[in-house]
Parts: sequence; C-alpha cells; structure tokens
Amino acid sequence: MSTIDLPQARRQLIAERLAAGHAVIAADLAAEFGLSEDAIRRDLRALAAEGLCRRVYGGAVPVTAGDPPLAARLREAPDRKSALARAGAATVRPGELVFIDTGSTNLALVDFLPEDAGLTVATNGVDVAAAVLHRQDLRLIVIGGEVDPHLGGCVDAAAVESLRDLRIDRCFVGACALSTQGLMTPQFNEATFKRTVIRNSRHRVALITSDKVAAQAPHRIAELSALQTVVLEQGADAGVIDALREAGVAVIQVEAAR
Repeated sequence: MSTIDLPQARRQLIAERLAAGHAVIAADLAAEFGLSEDAIRRDLRALAAEGLCRRVYGGAVPVTAGDPPLAARLREAPDRKSALARAGAATVRPGELVFIDTGSTNLALVDFLPEDAGLTVATNGVDVAAAVLHRQDLRLIVIGGEVDPHLGGCVDAAAVESLRDLRIDRCFVGACALSTQGLMTPQFNEATFKRTVIRNSRHRVALITSDKVAAQAPHRIAELSALQTVVLEQGADAGVIDALREAGVAVIQVEAAR
C-alpha cells in the first residue's frame, strides 16, 4: 500500500501517469492507495475538470493532444471564436432548421444567429441548448442520448437514431482537426455521429480555428468535398486552403482577433 495519502500529492501522481500516456483504473488506484473507489473517482473528476484526463467507465484515459475537454475550451480565445461564429451565422437563411454541433466555437454561434428569422435550432450540445433557450425567437430541438462530459453533448447510438428522420437545412459541424485528408476527430462514436449529421444536411459548414488546421486525428468524419463552406482565420495553412478550394468548398476567412 502506498504511503501517499494527501489528495494533492495523490492527484499529482495520477496526473503524471496520465501525462505519460497511461490509462488508469479506479479500482486499481483504490487498492494501491488504500482508499475507497469513491475517493479515487473524486480525484479523477478533479483532474478531468482541469483538462488532465477524460473520464471513462471504471477510470480515466489521457486527453488526446489538441482535444481538451469542453470546459477547458470554453475559456480559450473567445474573441477569435466569436469572429468565426459571426461569419458563420451570416450564412444562415430565414426559416432554416439549423444544426449546431457541440464545441466552444459553435456555442458562440447562438448569439449571432439572425433575430426573428423563424429559425429552428437542433443540437446535441448541452451548453448550446441552454444558450438557445435564452433566445425567445428560436425554436429548439434537443438530440438525445447519454451526455459525454468531455464533449458536452450526446454522440452515442441513441443520438444517431434521433437524427434518422431529421432533415437539416444547414449544419455547423465541429472537429478537432482539418487537413488535406478531411475533417477529423479523436473519437469513433463522435465521428459516426457527425457523419450522420453531414448526410442529413443540405448545407454543411465548419468553423475552424487556426490551431486545428493541418492537424491530425485518428477518425475521419468526412472528405473536404463533403463540406460546402469553411470559415477560417486569416493566416491559416495555405495548403489546406488550396485543397478546400480545389474540392469546391467556399472558404471564408476572418481577421484573427488580437
């Protein structure tokens, strides 16, 4: 049994294992430290809130590089995300059924959607749904399922089934990476969900901050040609921009906020 029993020291040790790329199991940690699994779960929740891991059933796994949890992303570069969201919202037309995916940049869209335009917003994101509720002029459809706390929304089989009969006019699909190979994400279930959104949408839009351009992730959501509009910051990778235009995608570039 370890002699480490101070919560901060214990969490630091767990964080170091996660940083080294190792998954951790709550039952094993409880036995190692001579604690209850509830105590270890509190440690893992605290580490996840700091963006140091992602909770999974029975323990936690390291956060994929470039894919911090939504709680951490909400605090990052709000002005840059607002600039992308403003440009993206300008593409929306009156009367549309608009799908807004999870993600901090997509969340910013809600404030910029045209007022009193007869819009219906569908979303799988908890924070997006809450923001839409504050807009009295928007109708809301919530895509259900089990909420993934890392993503801040639902991407499981139930969520995919909820999309089956939904015909979306315009979707704003999120991703953690955009390269010449397409739009990508670290999670298999997330990629499956987003592919369904894209298939059910007449117009597909992605708002991508520069740190995600030319990045890579394990699961491809779609080829570039599946998108119709991509909103990027000025100075984004020129090779990706050229590939988007060659694929027939309209590229909108906005001035990056300082």
